[in-house]
Order: sequence, then structure tokens, then C-alpha cells
Amino acid sequence: MTDSFDDPPPAPPSERASFPDGLRFAFGTLTVLPARITRWDRPAARSGMACAPLVGLVVGLLAAVPGSLLLLLGGGPLLAAAVTVAVPAALTRGLHLDGLADTADGLGSAKPAEDALRIMKQSDIGPFGVISLLIVFLVQVAALADVYADGWARGALAAVLAAVTARLAMTLASREGVPAARPEGLGAAVAGVVPHGAATAVAAAVTAAAALAALPQGLPAALQHAAAVGAGLLAADLLLRRCVRRFGGVTGDVFGALSEVAATTALVTLSLG
Repeated sequence: MTDSFDDPPPAPPSERASFPDGLRFAFGTLTVLPARITRWDRPAARSGMACAPLVGLVVGLLAAVPGSLLLLLGGGPLLAAAVTVAVPAALTRGLHLDGLADTADGLGSAKPAEDALRIMKQSDIGPFGVISLLIVFLVQVAALADVYADGWARGALAAVLAAVTARLAMTLASREGVPAARPEGLGAAVAGVVPHGAATAVAAAVTAAAALAALPQGLPAALQHAAAVGAGLLAADLLLRRCVRRFGGVTGDVFGALSEVAATTALVTLSLG
């Protein structure tokens, strides 16, 4: 795969960025949806990564629609889950999955950081990357199929929550104190741009919204959805810490891996019980 989060378009620097600039940065960087990036600088990255969960909300809704329709038209939960999982991959040109594969290859190489980063930049995918992709696809589809078996509404909510949690993991990975592994690329553009307070506030808001969205299904469901967000963020944070120790910081590929791990963990949590 030649496309990568480490190959962003250039944009002129500036001192301040508006909320629309941040939204364009987020949607233009994290999806293929039409959003012309007007600025590529640290202020725009700060605003964009802080509102990354909004990108997840849109992606999740677009993914939930075809899966839910298939279920309502008589399709099985497995088919609905497979289609739902495929939509985010299409909306991101597979970049998150590419990041997962490259990060797995880098972590599994057992080579020094500089060599591991060079492996991650290569266009081919190694055995660790292939295995990681297979496992993530299988687990996501299996977990979401279990949730769809309880009804289209619960499956749709799970798809949205997984997509939002995936992008929230990116917000937290962009917080202050997280270094970039390279001086160029998306990792360098967004590393450390989100203040701790803002990252915490966004995480709390997303967790509360997840609980409120599931509250009509009962208090246990609300608690489970809040726990799914927390579990997804915990898994992503563990991977983030490992990558920072291994590579010396984050890259665009690492951000893609974090999003897939967070989404997968959230779906597994929702499939339990």
C-alpha cells in the first residue's frame, strides 16, 4: 500500500485556527469525504484532532445505515456486520488498516527504532501485518454480528460507538507530552497539539454521550456502552505507550493502529453479556 498517513498535503502556517478549519483538517485527513483542507499547521491540527470524534460519528452513522437496512430486509447478522465493518475501511481508503499493518510489522521486527520506522514506511506488508489485519477483521465482524443478533438498533449504536471511540483514541494520542517519531508526516503535525484538559473533556463528553445514547435500552446497557469506550481507550493507550517506547514517538501509522485497536476492543466489550 502506497498511501499513508505520513504523506499529508502541505498548507501554509498561521497563528490561530477556526473551528471550521479544524473540521476541514479532521475530515480531510481522516476520511475521503469531500473536505478541502485549507490549513495544515499546528493550530489547525489542535482543533482538528480535538474534534476527531465528530468524524467518527459521521463515519459510524454511514456504516450503520447499510448494515441496519440489510438486517431489516431479512439479511443475517453476519452479513450486516461484514458490510458495516467494510464501510469505514472504504471511507478512509484503508489508511487506518494500513497503519495497523505497518505498525504490527514495525513492532514485530525486533529491530532498532530507526530500522523499524523504515520497515513501516515500505509499501509492502509483512507477516505480522497480514496476521493483524486478519485478526482485527474477524474479531470486529464476529463481535458486531453478536450485537446485530440483538436487533438492528443495538447493532447500529455499536457501529457508531466503535467509530467514535476509534477517533477519540486519536484525540488522546495527540495530547501534550506525546512525541513524534519522525520530523515529518501526520505524526509530527499532530503530536502533542491537544492540551491535557481538552483531551480529558472530550473523552468525558464522549463517554457520557455513549451512556445516554444507550440509556433507552436500560441502565445496564448504558453502563456497558460507557465501559466499551473506556475499554477501547485503555487498549489504545497501552498500544500507544508501547509504540512510544519502541519507536520514540508516534507516526501516522501508529494513529491508524490505535483507531483499529480501540474500535475492536469497544465492539468486543459490547458483544459480551
